[in-house]
Amino acid sequence: MTQDRLSFKEMCATFDVTPRTLRYYEYIELLEPVREGRSRFYGPRETARMTLILRGRRFGFSLEEIRRWLLLYDPADNQDQLREFLSLADRQLAALAEERAQLDATIEELQTLRDKTSASLKP
Repeated sequence: MTQDRLSFKEMCATFDVTPRTLRYYEYIELLEPVREGRSRFYGPRETARMTLILRGRRFGFSLEEIRRWLLLYDPADNQDQLREFLSLADRQLAALAEERAQLDATIEELQTLRDKTSASLKP
């Protein structure tokens, strides 16, 4: 391994993803490794993109949203990409807040039912 690129196996290990996942990200054009014969190598651009892809997935963004967002990258002027991120983040924050409210209500309901059931048991 050289300092500036990772092999396919190293990329999988570094980011704790399966070979199938890495191949799929290439197939949908999220990543574009350099090919040398049958080998693939991932440079700084691809490792940075992989970091962003995994972060986006953790935040709940779809792969298509991440792909469109990455396509907006322009090293000279990234304002469009930043605006798109704000839009995605605002929408996802609202969805997560709604999920949290629903989860809190479910927890409260289950806790109430559990407490009633516990109280009905004879000592």
